[in-house]
Amino acid sequence: DFSKAMSQAGTSQFQEVIRQELEYSMKVELDKILATAPSNELEHTKNDLEGFKKLFHRFLQEKGPSVDWGKIQRPPEDSIQPYEKIKARGLPDNIASVLNKLVVVKLNGGLGTSMGCKGPKSLIGVRNENTFLDLTVQQIEHLNKSYNTDVPLVLMNSFNTDDDTKKILQKYSHSRVKIYTFNQSRYPRINKETLLPIAKDVSYSGENTECWYPPGHGDIYASFYNSGLLDNLIAEGKEYIFVSNIDNLGATVDLYILNHLMNPPNGKRCEFVMEVTNKTRADVKGGTLTQYENKLRLVEIAQVPKAHVDEFKSVSKFKIFNTNNLWIALSAIKRLQEKNAIDMEIIVNPKTLDGGLNIIQLETAVGAAIKSFENSLGINVPRSRFLPVKTTSDLLLVMSNLYSLNAGSLTMSEKREFPTVPLVKLGSSFTKVQDYLRRFESIPDMLELDHLTVSGDVTFGKNVSLKGTVIIIANHGDRIDIPAGALLENKIVSGNLRILDH
Repeated sequence: DFSKAMSQAGTSQFQEVIRQELEYSMKVELDKILATAPSNELEHTKNDLEGFKKLFHRFLQEKGPSVDWGKIQRPPEDSIQPYEKIKARGLPDNIASVLNKLVVVKLNGGLGTSMGCKGPKSLIGVRNENTFLDLTVQQIEHLNKSYNTDVPLVLMNSFNTDDDTKKILQKYSHSRVKIYTFNQSRYPRINKETLLPIAKDVSYSGENTECWYPPGHGDIYASFYNSGLLDNLIAEGKEYIFVSNIDNLGATVDLYILNHLMNPPNGKRCEFVMEVTNKTRADVKGGTLTQYENKLRLVEIAQVPKAHVDEFKSVSKFKIFNTNNLWIALSAIKRLQEKNAIDMEIIVNPKTLDGGLNIIQLETAVGAAIKSFENSLGINVPRSRFLPVKTTSDLLLVMSNLYSLNAGSLTMSEKREFPTVPLVKLGSSFTKVQDYLRRFESIPDMLELDHLTVSGDVTFGKNVSLKGTVIIIANHGDRIDIPAGALLENKIVSGNLRILDH
């Protein structure tokens, strides 16, 4: 036993030496990069690299999945409230004074690359020529006009989206919404083998674009604080932020949730509220809320030990998932940030660059901080508050007559007889937005659709109606043109169908 203990001690000592060497080498490389920063960027770059150094230090310390599966428990009954219960309280007469304490924050760091678009994803047209950003501004402007309030919009950009977003913001200069921006950090990607940065200097244009990345939306706490904007908003009397992804079209300001935060029934305010919603088969990978060491904790699939992944995905055991619509107290962010007490698990995101180099990105997720806040709460909201547009299949749904658009908000059409959204799977010929748009002369009537699968070279004429389950498969080399005015109800179409103009 003695020799075993000695060899274990030796191993951990050896690992510690390697860790220290890696940290030292990283520090040397980061100092070299910092030395190339122009004086006007020095302070900013220094902040970014300091933040990265802390994250890298934690990455070297942690081993294996970050949760002990045996400690995971179901959350206590009252820690996840049904939305109906919160709505039943109604609204106070002075809802305007409550709204004036709110700031809307949209996570706007992402590019539209997964949908074949260049530039910020928020600038993709989603409905009647309106972009994600247009719809967001319309929603908040409608609030401000209806209640005579001053709810500002804050965009967290990344170095990828900042320039393009700022150019477009000029078009809202006459709208009744104050818009602020701040940038999330810029961290160096590291070589998977050497664990050293692939960047040689601070520039991030040209061939250096691949050397840097925005470190996930968990970076919001530090960046918001460092930008000075957090302090300014607190000085203006703002108390809560409502944070959501800009591509989630269901994430509108909810007055009932806001009232619950500002006027809690038990007199004790929540510092952090996470909107969760019931899982369907499509959401089995979504992060879930659990009770862990007497705190509410968000557990993501990447943190789950391999042996328990199937259990994690079970819709019966873990019934809810995180929508990433979050309500957070500004004073709490300031307090925790100043104490360096916001604890978020590290997500290691491996990627292969165009040249074939394997790199890793160290990231964090905004919702993972829930365990650092006091008196956190989950609210189980209707599915309609989770309407993300990640693919052209999602885009087809929100462009269709399933939804009506009013003051920037999409609501499910009253003509649809059941509240669930159809399952839509468009094949790879539709992945890019421009290809997708070319394949639909007009968006089909989908009010009575349950399921649509399209694969291969398929186009749709004007005024097509889809009902029930529709499967259209053009085999390799074949093409299917669905004729104008066609009604497809519970149909499988395969083979070759060309409609030729004569």
